[in-house]
Amino acid sequence: MATILVVEDDRNMRLLTSARLKDSYTVKTACDGVEAIELIHKGGIDLIIADIMMPRMDGYELLSTLRDEGYTTPFLFLTAKETITDKQKGFTLGTDDYITKPFSSDELLWRVNALLRRANINQEKKITVGNAVIDSEKYAVYSDCEYIELPKKEFDLLFKLLSYPEQIFSKEQLLTSVWGMSSESGEETIKTHISRIRNRLKNMPQINIQTIKGLGYKASIK
Repeated sequence: MATILVVEDDRNMRLLTSARLKDSYTVKTACDGVEAIELIHKGGIDLIIADIMMPRMDGYELLSTLRDEGYTTPFLFLTAKETITDKQKGFTLGTDDYITKPFSSDELLWRVNALLRRANINQEKKITVGNAVIDSEKYAVYSDCEYIELPKKEFDLLFKLLSYPEQIFSKEQLLTSVWGMSSESGEETIKTHISRIRNRLKNMPQINIQTIKGLGYKASIK
């Protein structure tokens, strides 16, 4: 079970956030950034949820310190600071997500689950879908009875979509992510590569790339 550190100076909010997570995760708490740093240095923290406005060391300073020390632990701001400037500063410092108060318990869990899933994918460099494995070290997709190597761009496109199941990406977003902002490739390139991926994986029904008319593509898994 993953361990989440909740960093919040308001006792009631700290207890409330912890209560909403403890059924699914092990939860530790800290009252400010200084206490949080001490716990993080001891190890075993898989994700950090922090307020921004705290005494001694605020959330921005906590995040900046951790990133400077080389920690890549997923970090989520849960705060009342809601301006674009606040959010820009948070993401510039290296936060992975940002939720403003008041917040939905369901949304918090969805985002926590997504951050932990991405962290696991980045660490293992593999995605498992049913009995199929998408392996980024081999640029291959394989199951019990089939092994398929993909060209790098096709693999990167597939890996991007499967890293965020059910999330819709526009063709422009996929082009920028996989080919880069300076690429001269057009949106027709995405359509062609999606078609090739579908053809290669036609015997793996557990992986399904759907076209969302007028919006783009998403990966659905069974």
